[in-house]
Amino acid sequence: MTTPQPPAPDSPAPAPAPDRRPRHLGRLLAIAAVASALVAIGVAALLTNIFERKQEARNTFVQVVALTDTTTDPAIWGKNFPQHYDSYRRTTDMVHTRYGGSEAVPRTPTAVDPRTVVAQSRLEEDPRLIEMWKGYPFSKDFREERGHAYVLEDQLYTERQRVAQQPGACLHCHASMYAGYMKAGNGDLIKGFEVINPLPYAEAKARVGNHPVACVDCHDPADMSLRVTRPGFLEGIRALKATQGVENYDPNRDATRQEMRTFVCGQCHVEYYFKGKEKRLTYPWQRGLMVDSMFAEYEQNGHKDWTHEISGAPVLKAQHPEFEMYNQGIHARSGVACADCHMPYQRTGAQKISDHHVRSPLLMINQACQTCHKISEEELRNRVFNIQDRTFEMRNVAIDALLDLTRGIGEARKRDSVDPKVKLAQRYQRAAQFFADFVEAENSMGFHADQEAVRILGNSVNYSRLGQAALRGEQVPASPLEAAAASAHRPKSVAPLGRPTPAATGGTKKGD
Repeated sequence: MTTPQPPAPDSPAPAPAPDRRPRHLGRLLAIAAVASALVAIGVAALLTNIFERKQEARNTFVQVVALTDTTTDPAIWGKNFPQHYDSYRRTTDMVHTRYGGSEAVPRTPTAVDPRTVVAQSRLEEDPRLIEMWKGYPFSKDFREERGHAYVLEDQLYTERQRVAQQPGACLHCHASMYAGYMKAGNGDLIKGFEVINPLPYAEAKARVGNHPVACVDCHDPADMSLRVTRPGFLEGIRALKATQGVENYDPNRDATRQEMRTFVCGQCHVEYYFKGKEKRLTYPWQRGLMVDSMFAEYEQNGHKDWTHEISGAPVLKAQHPEFEMYNQGIHARSGVACADCHMPYQRTGAQKISDHHVRSPLLMINQACQTCHKISEEELRNRVFNIQDRTFEMRNVAIDALLDLTRGIGEARKRDSVDPKVKLAQRYQRAAQFFADFVEAENSMGFHADQEAVRILGNSVNYSRLGQAALRGEQVPASPLEAAAASAHRPKSVAPLGRPTPAATGGTKKGD
């Protein structure tokens, strides 16, 4: 056996282990350094952008021009608020929804009416309205709604102006009136209101200029805060609050900002009438906002808009009671303002501004509806259409019943115009007409308060039925108010949902 021998003293040392580190370590370090630099640059850019946005949000506008209470031209306001003005200018758009909006109808201009485009005629769409309003200017010209940009132009050139010259009070909601009222009243808004109201329309318009509803009518030029400038609303809301135990209410002093986001719209989207020879534009809210309360007020003060040409009844023409109807609906009860749906917030850079392209929420469901309702646009649209389709069906039933009564009274008058049965039937026609027209004139086809709209139309049908019974000589209550009281079954001890009881407010609640 061979014994291993130790290595010789001069043998070479074993070879070192191979270097297993990456061959391109230097290149990786360079890449990491570049990436780190890029991240640092990106972070710096982000921080710079955040700082700039914060500065932009802090300075909400650049004052290019000075604004005052006499600055009525929106284009001048637009120099300071270009985003708001750009969206305001889009109220010239004409887009039709199922039951609202309008389509552009070409027309040949004339010396009397230079318009080249108008909205479609509602009288052509539903000729029953001509008979419903027989003897009143609306039976001559009534068209679909157009945007705020047209409110003065369409009133100026409507055929109704030539059928019956309108008073200056009509400008209350169709022109930029604040500066005109202040000038006419030598700095007193209410006095200017009283001066303008009884003037012939052309003379009144010459005093207020050529601008439709404008920035100055809703905003204080000093700080851009919302404000109510329409005397009719100031007096109407004060009367309404008095029924709730709140005296001397002033929305510009007492309302919250969210309430003001409804009140500035409610200045004009309301029911009203011209009171007395002085044509004082008045909102009939002395008993409350419900249609029943307003009809009771008209019955008490004896107001009529015209005498119906067929029936001879002293009837009423409802205007555009969106504010009153909205106040009976779920959105009002939930604290949702008009502007939340019709002028939803939008982002412009770092600023959150209200979209001044005022229009139907159906045209912007994502911004107007899905902020609160986390369901699909299709489902939301179908829910609206279901409400409107059902309201429209009931509206047709109410109008048919009303016209049956109207024709019946017309025939009875030919036989005996002073017959007490005719007089009683005329009183019921007055009620049935106002209730049906209240929903017809309100621009949501029931959506603002669907259950209330159907209740109103159901009452209209009932008044028509009672009027026909009166013509037949059957025993019916002596007036629509008595009939309403007899059919009311609301428990007296229960306050309407979400409203304080009279004892809680310290006053007597005459209506809600």
